[in-house]
Amino acid sequence: MPSSKELPPSPTPFFPNQFIKNQFRSKPQYPPENTDLSGQVAIVTGSNTGLGLACAQQLLSFKLSRLILAVRSAAKGENAAAKLRKQYTQATIEVWQLDMTSYESVQAFATRAEKHLSRLDLAVLNAGIAGSDFKIVPSTGHEEALQVNYLSTVLLTILLLPALKDKLPAGTPGRLTVATTMLSITAKFANKNAKPLLPSFDDKKNFDPIDNYPKTKFLTQLCLWKLTDLVSSDDVIINMVEPGSTKGTELQRDAPVAVKAFLALLKSVSARDVKLAASTYLDAAIVKGKDSHGSILMNWEIAPYAPFQYTKEGREVMERLWKETIKELGPLGVSDILKSL
Repeated sequence: MPSSKELPPSPTPFFPNQFIKNQFRSKPQYPPENTDLSGQVAIVTGSNTGLGLACAQQLLSFKLSRLILAVRSAAKGENAAAKLRKQYTQATIEVWQLDMTSYESVQAFATRAEKHLSRLDLAVLNAGIAGSDFKIVPSTGHEEALQVNYLSTVLLTILLLPALKDKLPAGTPGRLTVATTMLSITAKFANKNAKPLLPSFDDKKNFDPIDNYPKTKFLTQLCLWKLTDLVSSDDVIINMVEPGSTKGTELQRDAPVAVKAFLALLKSVSARDVKLAASTYLDAAIVKGKDSHGSILMNWEIAPYAPFQYTKEGREVMERLWKETIKELGPLGVSDILKSL
């Protein structure tokens, strides 16, 4: 199967065509029943509720030996872990605090994984936000969704690479899956020509509450295209997954009441339940092979990137974004890791 980079851009508009296919016409694909994760260690971020928790449950159902619930609230994480421990007594289930609005927290989390995990087989980076209000993170000076959905996600991705690469037996690549959205196809990305690009997200005049979530997720798609050109699939298989519109998540918890009411109505007739949506995570993280490296998975299959990404303008934006991102994250340990690849 060709990777996303090798596929032509899809001519199908996201609304209504692709959305209808995603929600009503796609055949679920579950891991084989004999899948056995005994002895393996996994990290799932944003895993005290919703998709992250459902993903954790499904990994444990395949006899995962050790699970790290990476959560912002330790108390909420422990509450989720207590329920999982009762159901999956064979597993070691731990709660590690991770605040994706803080570079220091991301660095500390990755350092802990490097020092205290004897192996790390897979990581599912599920944490994300879709807030409707413009907020600046005081510690970084960046707009909150840019920080969580993009900068900290890319930082954690790169900082986990050594543990995923070096702690497994030779010939066994680590696995890293990042949750994304193909609403990136619909992103207006009005500030794409801003120079420099990243600071333009921190200017309130460029903030669009509807566009900000797909736009910040799109940045991750652009960046991981570049990153996966540098990382061999023999070392770590990195892919992204679109779980589809899903009931029972807290993604829009900060949205205005009217927006939440509309989305609740829409999801009541079209959304996947959280268990079905979480199966897309498992498909990406434990089923798909090296051909999924650098790819986006949608509906349990490799899909093209957003059309803009294949254009000359898209490639130019991708190069500028990469350079600015490495300048921002390089001093946090990223430069040394990239040099070692």
